Amino acid sequence: MQFGSLFSLIRIDPLHLSHKMAQLHSNSDKGDGSVRYLLTGEGAGTIFVINEVTGDIHASKSLDREKKGQYVLHAQAIDRYTNRSLEPESEFIIKVQDVNDNAPKFPDGPFAAAVPEMADVGTSVFQLTATDADDPTYGNSAKIVYSILQGQPYFSVDPKTGVIRTALSNMDREARERYSVVVQAKDMAGSVGGLSGSTTINVTLTDVNDNPPKFPQKNYQLYVPESAQIGKAVGKIKANDEDLGINAEMRYIITNAEGKAMFSITTDTDQKEGIISLRLPLNYEKRKVHTLHIEGVNTHLDPRFSHLGAFKDTTTLRIIIGDVDEPPVFSIDYYIMDVYENSPVGTEVGTVTAQDPDSTKSPVRYFIDHSEEEQVYFSIGLNNGVIKTTQSLDREDVAWHNITVMASEVDNPSLVSRVPITIQVLDVNDNAPYIARDDEIIVCETSRAGQVIQTVRPSDKDNFANGRFSFALPIDLPVNPNFTLKDNGDNTASIVARRYQFSQSEQDLYQLPVVVRDGGEPVLSSTSTLNLRVCVCQRGGGSSRVKACRVPAFLSTAGLSTGAFIAILLCIIILLAIVVLFVILRSKKGKKEPLIISEEDVRENVVTYDDEGGGEEDTEAFDIAALRNPAGAEWKRLRREVRPGMEGWLVACGPQSPSLVLLDTEDMHHVIRQKVVEADRDTSGPPYDSLQTYSYEGRGSPTGSVSSLGLAQVLPPELSYSDLEDWEPEGHTLARLFETELSETEQTIAP
Repeated sequence: MQFGSLFSLIRIDPLHLSHKMAQLHSNSDKGDGSVRYLLTGEGAGTIFVINEVTGDIHASKSLDREKKGQYVLHAQAIDRYTNRSLEPESEFIIKVQDVNDNAPKFPDGPFAAAVPEMADVGTSVFQLTATDADDPTYGNSAKIVYSILQGQPYFSVDPKTGVIRTALSNMDREARERYSVVVQAKDMAGSVGGLSGSTTINVTLTDVNDNPPKFPQKNYQLYVPESAQIGKAVGKIKANDEDLGINAEMRYIITNAEGKAMFSITTDTDQKEGIISLRLPLNYEKRKVHTLHIEGVNTHLDPRFSHLGAFKDTTTLRIIIGDVDEPPVFSIDYYIMDVYENSPVGTEVGTVTAQDPDSTKSPVRYFIDHSEEEQVYFSIGLNNGVIKTTQSLDREDVAWHNITVMASEVDNPSLVSRVPITIQVLDVNDNAPYIARDDEIIVCETSRAGQVIQTVRPSDKDNFANGRFSFALPIDLPVNPNFTLKDNGDNTASIVARRYQFSQSEQDLYQLPVVVRDGGEPVLSSTSTLNLRVCVCQRGGGSSRVKACRVPAFLSTAGLSTGAFIAILLCIIILLAIVVLFVILRSKKGKKEPLIISEEDVRENVVTYDDEGGGEEDTEAFDIAALRNPAGAEWKRLRREVRPGMEGWLVACGPQSPSLVLLDTEDMHHVIRQKVVEADRDTSGPPYDSLQTYSYEGRGSPTGSVSSLGLAQVLPPELSYSDLEDWEPEGHTLARLFETELSETEQTIAP
């Protein structure tokens, strides 16, 4: 038989350790001590001890169910002598039986809770939960009941759930703010002998707006001098509120209309005060006392407590006005006066008045503020306040004057009041109208008779109220054939052309005097001379027309016509050509040209001869010697082209003459006159002076030199060679006179 099945579950009372807990017994045990009992498992040999002979099991230590509730053990029975197992190994469980050895505990205590003041009865405040380490499934060791030891009659606790609730409805935070509640938890269902534990809950009443503002007094009094400045604070007032935070916030109101008109009140939220300020100036002579009804009202109302009445309070503030010596007061705050320009010095402009507002009625003295520049134009009567001019005024210079008049009491000169005065200078007709002449008026060359050239508008420094302007041409001048003037009747005049077309080349500038009159009294007029510039006009696209003068700026400025300008350019070109030719002649002077020109020396002058001649026998068609001896060819040309009356000249210049022969002065003059006539009739040459130079001198001449040194001997005493170079009769040079007698062949050979 297996013993293990008999001891599968053993309950042990941990409080009776000396008693036998259990006993192991095998059917093979005859009581002769041959059977040996062994115990293994949790706590075997340390907590649990077995008698190997009898099999009794004892506990050697105190057992704690809360630490370990059960143990698993294994039992064996073996033969003491052979160590042979007599029974199969058997397992059994030892469970520790619970006893009420642990009291209830509140591990997180003490606790803090809050509830609004004036809360209803039964309002939940806090819930407590106690813990018990005993076995809740075995007996009543862990069954807890809650009760209040301290805190009644204000709070109560549910014995089963531990919920703390209010027991009174009129708990007032302002009367008592904090409560300490002690709650007990007892096991064994609260029966006698049970264990217990307690904790404390600190309950705070939170604020609600259940109190209105209250003024400490129903009547207040405040002294304010009449000199108090508008907008400045003159006093403070404060109401108390027993509530906290936003529940104590309030605003202040002046409820009576009289008080609202003179004073204003604002709320200082930090200090919860009402700041009283002055809205209008105080006057002790008119009113010595002002009464204010001030109300303090909560800004955050709680409808739950409306049954307690309105959340406001009212008090009365009497403000006593103090008498102060005040400066004079002007009859009005601002003066506007006027005076005509050019009025005589001392003309009365106006009068200012001021009085002492105090009951003493001290006399007043008047002054002009000397810190202002415009005070030099005016003066004021010391006692009567009459303002007069000290200088002649010009509206066109300054139309408005601003001065400041001061008034002070005779008894107290330190009290000064000021008033601004604006003086308007009225206009009189003292300036003649005029037309501005800054810009020239453009007249197109294609203008037609009756066409409006431009509309002009006059200027007048006087006021426009002097009437409209009228226009006319001067009656003392002859009728202008080019332009006329049309008065448009709207303070403008139109310049109208009187003829068709204008020519810029004939006359580019016209002047038109215009008389303009104003409508003032007396009538003033002036004459303005307008400049009209003739220009070539360009027309733009559409309805617009763009006018632009094509004449260059420098021509218009100098007043030159186009023809004069072209003539000046031609003169400049001729002078430049003469200078260039003179430089070329100077550079080529003294050079020698060879008689025979090399084949490589190709010149620009090419002469073509179409005469075939008669062969070698023909010596009349062309003299080839002219190409080899230019001097001989020139002599033959002179002989062939000689005219009557030139024999003397040929003798003097001919190559046969071994020496220079002087010519008669009369023959020389005759030749020159004849050459001048021929040059004037020559239509093949250009109309201006020309100069051709033949600088080839050859290799020598049997007739001697023909240079200027020799020529000086031929000329008469009153006409030297230098005179011939400078003399140009009727626009022709001396060189041209001789040019007409040179042959085409010689012109070709010349460089």
